[in-house]
Amino acid sequence: MDGRGYAVCYRATKQECKRLLRRMSPHAKDNLRCLLFLLLAVLGLCWIRCKSGPQTRRTSIVHLFEWRWTDVALECDRYLAPNGFAGIQISPPNENLVITRPWRPWWERYQPISYKICSRSGNENEFRNMVTRCNNVGVHIYVDAVINHMCSSGAGSGYRGTCGSYFNAGIRDFPAVPYSSFDFNDQICKTPSGDIENYSDPVQVRNCRLLGLVDLTQRRDDVCSKIVDYMNHLLGIGVAGFRIDASKHIWPQDINAIIGKLNNLNIQWFPQDSRPFIYQEVIDMGGEAVRNYEYFRNGRVTEFRYGAQLGTVLRKWNGETMANLKSWGENWNLMPSDKAIVFVDNHDNQRGHGAGGASILTFWNPRLYKMAVSFMLAHPYGSTRIMSSYRWPRLIQNGTDINSWVGPPSYSDGSIKHVPINPDGTCGNGWVCEHRLHQIRNMVIFRNVVHNRPLIQWWDNNNNQVAFGRDGKGFIVFNNDDRNLSEMLLTGLPAGIYCDVITGQKEGNHCTGIQIHVAANGIANFHISSQAENPFIAIHVEAKL
Repeated sequence: MDGRGYAVCYRATKQECKRLLRRMSPHAKDNLRCLLFLLLAVLGLCWIRCKSGPQTRRTSIVHLFEWRWTDVALECDRYLAPNGFAGIQISPPNENLVITRPWRPWWERYQPISYKICSRSGNENEFRNMVTRCNNVGVHIYVDAVINHMCSSGAGSGYRGTCGSYFNAGIRDFPAVPYSSFDFNDQICKTPSGDIENYSDPVQVRNCRLLGLVDLTQRRDDVCSKIVDYMNHLLGIGVAGFRIDASKHIWPQDINAIIGKLNNLNIQWFPQDSRPFIYQEVIDMGGEAVRNYEYFRNGRVTEFRYGAQLGTVLRKWNGETMANLKSWGENWNLMPSDKAIVFVDNHDNQRGHGAGGASILTFWNPRLYKMAVSFMLAHPYGSTRIMSSYRWPRLIQNGTDINSWVGPPSYSDGSIKHVPINPDGTCGNGWVCEHRLHQIRNMVIFRNVVHNRPLIQWWDNNNNQVAFGRDGKGFIVFNNDDRNLSEMLLTGLPAGIYCDVITGQKEGNHCTGIQIHVAANGIANFHISSQAENPFIAIHVEAKL
């Protein structure tokens, strides 16, 4: 059967094609089957390519602090996946001490009673559903793992865990794990109180109680194995990695031993032999006994100096200007970029706890905060984490917020309120949802577009007006001065009309905000008022008309 025969079959009706096939020789039928197979393969490949297109790498995670698992799952589907977020840091999922005073504080989540998946955020079935739904849309879950300690030594005893488990903190009895008095550092801590009394002594920092929390001996085989079992259980469900809370208070070699025993990621969602992503909470503001570099071999480390120093610059304190950010990164005594988890604020220091002090910018300072987060997302240094918070009734006395302990928006029974989405995309019920600010969302996309492109075309006015590009993919301009900015700047971008993703974005074939015209030589004219609500402009190649 020649080519004309195949053409006839292609044009024929179903009945006619059947008659043609009955008259064909076996050899011709084999040829036809081969041709159809190749045709389907090509069409299938074209369909996959046309449907999905090249995938931009996702590069930022968001900390959905104290969210319920059901709300996290919804947010993955409706917002995080469509807007290019890579993952979520969730609050500790394990059973913790229930504390009433009269409202439950956020920090009760950091007082474990057992490793059962049972917390204010939901039960294990809800947790599994969240992980599955988020993984299915390419947004991965990173668990805040509290493995340094159990609850406070003064918590007493009883059935006051979020799962109803019994414990007796006084005699170090946690039968739901189980842990006993042999599993804690009481015998090797040498301070009279049993607490850390001198942060200049690295042995105290790692062997004694942090704020009275009973300190586990991770180097004991039974303690190590129970922690590993807990983390492997989560990996089996499908989580992608862990933030290890209070890593500074655990010997780095003990963390290394735990990580070495962790399973690979679940192959239902991750490539074969993929390892968990690990980042460790180590507060090192410089000159301390415990240094961040001691933990580099275990994974990434939180860079607390990042938000503190960036806040100082944007507040214009100590004579700092944005022009000084030209050397931002390791030259500011920050850790190596490929080791750093960076953030403007976190759940501790936005409340005045942890590290950073008064320079830390938060959602309470919306104008500077959006600038700081946008600078972080535009600049190539580090792996970025975005904070998503809730409001609490601030009450400042003698420079201290005495209500900083207040837990998440809750009902009278102590259960966490859900996160409703308003018609304008913001959140209700007291949830701030900084990640839903359109400026921050669009800068998450900006970072994805410019991923791995070096910083080029730096410009500044020797004060607080700066601009820089990301090697032909994006360009951003800031005006933190007291005068207007009006400059012709070399962007390094292809000629065309670009939509500013701060005042608006590209929708179809038009811009909802400012348009920036880039000439054939890559130069564009930028105007930013010093009084603008958002005194910065960002453009990238995916926002080009």
